[in-house]
Amino acid sequence: MHGPLASLKVLDFSTLLPGPFASLLLADMGAEVLRIESPVRPDLLRVWPPHDGDVSASHAWLNRNKRSLALDLKQTAAVVLIHELVREHDILLEQFRPGVMDRLGLGYEALKAINPRLIYVSITGYGQTGPYRDRAGHDINYLALSGLASYTGRREGGPLPLAMQVADVAGGSLYGVVGLLAAVIARQQTGLGQYVDVSMTDGAFSLNAMAGAGFLACGVAPVAEGQMLNGGSFYDYYRSRDGRWFAVGSLEPAFLRQLCEALGRAELTAQGFSSEPEAQQALKQALQIEFEKRDFDELCALFAGWDACVEPVLSLGEAVEHPQLRAREVVVQVPRGNGSTQAQMACPLKFSQGLPAPRHIGARLGEHGDEVLRELGYSEERIAVLREAGVIV
Repeated sequence: MHGPLASLKVLDFSTLLPGPFASLLLADMGAEVLRIESPVRPDLLRVWPPHDGDVSASHAWLNRNKRSLALDLKQTAAVVLIHELVREHDILLEQFRPGVMDRLGLGYEALKAINPRLIYVSITGYGQTGPYRDRAGHDINYLALSGLASYTGRREGGPLPLAMQVADVAGGSLYGVVGLLAAVIARQQTGLGQYVDVSMTDGAFSLNAMAGAGFLACGVAPVAEGQMLNGGSFYDYYRSRDGRWFAVGSLEPAFLRQLCEALGRAELTAQGFSSEPEAQQALKQALQIEFEKRDFDELCALFAGWDACVEPVLSLGEAVEHPQLRAREVVVQVPRGNGSTQAQMACPLKFSQGLPAPRHIGARLGEHGDEVLRELGYSEERIAVLREAGVIV
């Protein structure tokens, strides 16, 4: 079976999370992805714990369905090889700081001259322009500068270090895929590729969404626990008697009414309609008292019969076994190459014509080097010379 992106051939120079997550989506949807990796400084995720046998679980998941070619890009022969590959590939994804690819002779202008149809996507922390373009950063830094962290957390406790990489994935990976596919559609009209500049900070800034719109248009600055959706209303988490948690999102009147009736406190419904902070805090306190009268299992059974937008906070192990997620087949078994398989998170996209079955977990460093070079017409003797010189491994 061919996926919807089977016509795309991608050279992926990225490491860590943002770029590889983007190319994972592309590969899962059928694109042919070739990772270009350094034999001198391999991707940190190759050794990131935990390990399944001798394989990093993170690497094995992020890089499934991709081939690996290990090249020392500081050698002229490696750059020549990339130029040959660019003639055969129409997408390039990279995640170096601005200017690095240019210094290697692999910048957009140089490669566009070889293949005018090339779509070149750069994912960086701060983008290709501005005073921070060369500055180092991580997810927590981009969330801080974007304003998101300022109103995410508790008023007394301050910002929370989120357990997921919001700026990396939502601000970088997903916008990278959106920009890449938009450029593919544009190329269908013009025949020409283009450069796509993705800043994780820009992407994170756009995730301010409704709070950002309210501030820019009306001057209303969001603060921690000060808005309807960040703890300023009864839309929040509540602890059960045995120390577990429940998410209450019963914003609409019909859902709020069911929440209060399920807890035996129908009279609380009116308080939820008030916009006064005092009324909202009083409702939160009343709800917390009701939740703490019951254990986790009792509350799960109680709310299973109500359509009130109340769900238990599950551990990852519980989430994997939840009937909804099992029905959606969010876990897939991926071949390891030795006859066994590894459980991994599946591609979250569903297509009526289906997707190709996963082919393999993340490849060994340079695993497909000989295969790729043979496809370019390299002889065994020439491949051996490149390996001897350290251009490939």
